[in-house]
Amino acid sequence: MKVVAIGGGTGLSSLLRGLKKLVKEEVIKELTAVVTVADSGGSTGRLRKDYNIPAPGDIRNCIVALADTEELLKDLFQFRFENGELKGHAFGNIFLTALTKITGNFLDAVRYSCHILKTLGEILPSTVENVHLVAKFDDGKVIKGEDKIPEYAKNSGQRITEIWLEPQNVKAPIDTIEAITNADYILIGPGSFYTSIIPNFLIEDIKNAFRQSKAKKIFIVNVMTQPGETDGFTAFDHVKRFVEITGLDFPDIAIVNTRMPYYKLLKKYLSEGQEPVVPDVAKFAKHNIQVFAEDLIVDSEETIKHDPEKVGELLKKIFEELNRRREV
Repeated sequence: MKVVAIGGGTGLSSLLRGLKKLVKEEVIKELTAVVTVADSGGSTGRLRKDYNIPAPGDIRNCIVALADTEELLKDLFQFRFENGELKGHAFGNIFLTALTKITGNFLDAVRYSCHILKTLGEILPSTVENVHLVAKFDDGKVIKGEDKIPEYAKNSGQRITEIWLEPQNVKAPIDTIEAITNADYILIGPGSFYTSIIPNFLIEDIKNAFRQSKAKKIFIVNVMTQPGETDGFTAFDHVKRFVEITGLDFPDIAIVNTRMPYYKLLKKYLSEGQEPVVPDVAKFAKHNIQVFAEDLIVDSEETIKHDPEKVGELLKKIFEELNRRREV
């Protein structure tokens, strides 16, 4: 069984930790992560500017998430310098940058890194070109830069009306296209809606491969709204907006969290403009979308996010159920 997960940021790397267990259990035969490279903040942004390469940060996090090696190597890849000229840089970002310059190819650099950390799956960028995310808002303002878009949205209270990549006609690697086309299941999200999920689908090659693929498409809805991106969005709103922006069909399945976080923690998030995503599951039925709604968040008093193990176990149940239907 071939599974492709498309996204970026902490959402995708968290999901991959849950999927890694299914690879070990041989539920998933081939796992591929398709990762956005439009990030432009922090260490990644500085390296992009200096070396004219795709963003390495989300790729690095996914490599570590799927790594099946000593903890020391994982810690090394995630190590962040605290002083001097390297302050703020993650070692893994520098490593990927150096490998790109040595090999002359970002895709090869990613592959060598995966080999070194013995990842239980393949990690592929959505493009190897140096792209930037651009958004237009209600007030007509155009903001360039993945890190600047949510900041402007949050501070201005404006909503995103259009979003695109520059340059616009970028290509996806052939391996990325083939992985999507040949998948049995394609997972979308979780992650920052406009800056981690959508950028992948602004690439025509990926949209076309996704459209042509006979895979079951599964949308994993975020557990919390994001200030400046998805304020007030219900679970169905996430999927509806995805369809509106990409022009793709509705997914086959949606995964939705139903559990409310601890009150004290929820109060903290509410003060920062984040709310639990309302699981309006009835709306999905109108579009023939099967919904799996369960408690999917981490048992934590510090953060509200998906629990990789809970999501992984639910996906295992979904895969087994759908595989049985196919065999009948």
